[in-house]
Parts: sequence; C-alpha cells; structure tokens
Amino acid sequence: MDFYDLDLNDYVLDALDDMNFTETTPIQEHAIPPILEGRDVMGVAQTGTGKTAAYLLPVLSLLADGGYPKDAINCVIMSPTRELAQQIDSAMQGFAYYLNDVSSVAVYGGNDGIRYDQEKRAMQSGADVVIATPGRLISHLSLGNIDLSHVSFFILDEADRMLDMGFCDDILLIEKALPKEHQTIMFSATMPGDILNLAHTILRNPVEVKLAVSKPADNIRQSAYLCYEPQKLMVVKHIFEQEPPHRVIIFVGSKKKTKELAISIIRAGYNARAMHSDLTQAERDEVMFQFRSGKIDILVATDIVARGIDIDDIAIVINFDVPRDEEDYVHRIGRTARAGRGGRAVTLVNEKDMHYFRQIERFLGKEIEKEQMPEEFGEGPKAHSNPIQKKGRKRHYYHGKGRGKGKGAKGKK
Repeated sequence: MDFYDLDLNDYVLDALDDMNFTETTPIQEHAIPPILEGRDVMGVAQTGTGKTAAYLLPVLSLLADGGYPKDAINCVIMSPTRELAQQIDSAMQGFAYYLNDVSSVAVYGGNDGIRYDQEKRAMQSGADVVIATPGRLISHLSLGNIDLSHVSFFILDEADRMLDMGFCDDILLIEKALPKEHQTIMFSATMPGDILNLAHTILRNPVEVKLAVSKPADNIRQSAYLCYEPQKLMVVKHIFEQEPPHRVIIFVGSKKKTKELAISIIRAGYNARAMHSDLTQAERDEVMFQFRSGKIDILVATDIVARGIDIDDIAIVINFDVPRDEEDYVHRIGRTARAGRGGRAVTLVNEKDMHYFRQIERFLGKEIEKEQMPEEFGEGPKAHSNPIQKKGRKRHYYHGKGRGKGKGAKGKK
C-alpha cells in the first residue's frame, strides 16, 4: 500500500517524500488506519518491521490536523531504553520536519543535571510529544515537573522489554496520571502472559495487529557449537582466529557476564567493549560512536541494551548464551546480513540450553549446522534425546532439561 492511500496529513506526506518512503510495511498498513480512527491498538511485530512509523505517522498527522490543546503534552511515548528513546526522537524529527507547531522532547536517565533541567523546561512549556523511559518520567512526575492531564495518546513501545526490566508498576502509575479518555497504543515483539494482562488492564476494545515472526534472512549462515560453559570463551577465541573480528556483536544473558566476558576478550588481545546499563549515557554514546566508526571491533551486550542498536554492517553475531525464545533469536541474528549483505550467526549451546535451542530449530523448521569442536578443547556435551522429527530426514537428538491519502492545510495531492 502507498502512504498516499492513507488519510495522513499533507505535511507528514511531504516529509515521507523527502525521506523516499513510498510503500507501507504490513504493520504500518494495518495499524495506521485504526489509530487514525481513534481506536486502541495492540500490535505484535518484530524490530525492523517499521512499527515506530506505524504509531508516529498517524499521531503526528492527527496533531497537525489540530483540535488539541496548545502548550500542553498531548502524547507520551514510553521506551524501555535510552537508545530506543533516542531512535524514536530521531524518527520524530524526520517525520515532523514540516510540522512547525508540533514539538517533542526525549526524556531519559543517565545524564547530568543540566539535561534534567532542560527536560523539565521543555515539558513545562508544553512539548506536544514526550518520549521517555519509565524511571525518568516517574522522577519528573513525582517532583511535579510534568502535567499529564491533557494527554490524548499513550504509546508503549517494546512493552515486553519494559516488563522484562521490571517497569510494570511504573507504567501503571503513569497510566493512572493520564485523563480517563485517552487512546492507548501498545507494541510488543512477543505476547507472554504478563503482556496480555497489561493489555487487558490498559487497553479498551483494542484492534489487534499481529505479524508472524519472520524467519531469518537466507544470507545468514547459521551454525552452533555444542560446548560446556567453561569452553565458550575458547570457542569465541577460536572463531576469531579463523576470521579476525570486525563488526562483531556478542549477545550475553546477563549484565554481570557481559562485563566479565568483555574483560576476558580484551585480555586476550582483542578490541572489545561492553555495553550495559551501569554505563552513563555519555559512556554508552561513546561506546556506540567508537563501534560505528570502527575503533571498536567487538561489542558485548545484553538483549535489553542491544535492542536499541541500529547498525547495518554487522559481520558476525555470536549468541554466547542461547536466547530463551525464538523471537529473541531472530532479533539477535537479524543484526547481520542487512542491506543485501551476507552475515554469520554462531550460537554456543551448553547442556542446560539444549531445550531452548531445540525450540529455535523447531521454529526455523530446520536443523542448524553444528560446528566441530577443536580436539584440544575436549569433548562437548552430546546431542541426544528429545527428538526433533524432520520431514523426509532422520531424527536428531538433543540432551537437556526442558521447562515445560492526505489532508491538511495544503489540500490533497
């Protein structure tokens, strides 16, 4: 579908023209019309499907059409991380380029008092759109720095990540500060039980837009090593000996392990840095700048932090820990093989994670190639039990425990 087939404001369409955006993605095609109609929306879509534009474009279009209070906050967008908040704010600047009367401010922690005062002034002067992380917004709300009584749009982006980070109570507290009549839009990559509970609590008769999780790109070479936990670092070094590391992201399951692994890789003589939530915003910005500019070869990060990373030329993704669901696996390895390039994804599977890895293979509908462990590393865990039946192929066994068109002042084009 063409964006001109949607009932978007002409100034928004002009911005899209400048950005060479012509065709909608499926999530945009199905989410924009109900948002323009004032309906609550529950969207389930992966990162990279265009969901940011799916909610920003209709909200900006409605604000541009008028009828909302001046010098008041009309929209609140919640983001789980500072990095995602910055990306949303950047997209906002592009889409709202011709909307001189629509302003925004990004509100997030990890910065100095000067930034905090700037956020306070922007919100009190009536920025139309506030893009915020939950903790920072709660801080401003508790100090009376922000008035949410005129908010018409409440948007939760990556709601599953916010709940993973323990922000459920904060979200509900913020939602209680909103006027009774407002439109809620919620996007999540997955739909676990706690997300369903939150949706039932804050959404009213929502339109559900759900996209199936896409399979990884065919130009990603996927493989795995079956190894015990103490062998994982040896395997990483082995990978780097075969292919000198450049533009590598290593995903790790916890913040503590992220720090420890980065130190071990640096001690082994490689150019690596850790990306974790204990870093200040200035430090995180510097790490990302150095990685993008090629001064750092290897980035070690958790899913939560890395979710906001948008870099197109990643050569290798290494899953140091097996992701707990197939959506996370697709998100992770989707960082490589972008823009028509090839890429490689390697997963390190210990005996305790065989079950999760088997679930990923079942979702993919194929067995992921197993790499041969170097003899000097000793034997890894054996692959047996828990059969996966492949159509037309023999069974493979794994060992491990399971758990369970436009309008506006300029007229139509």
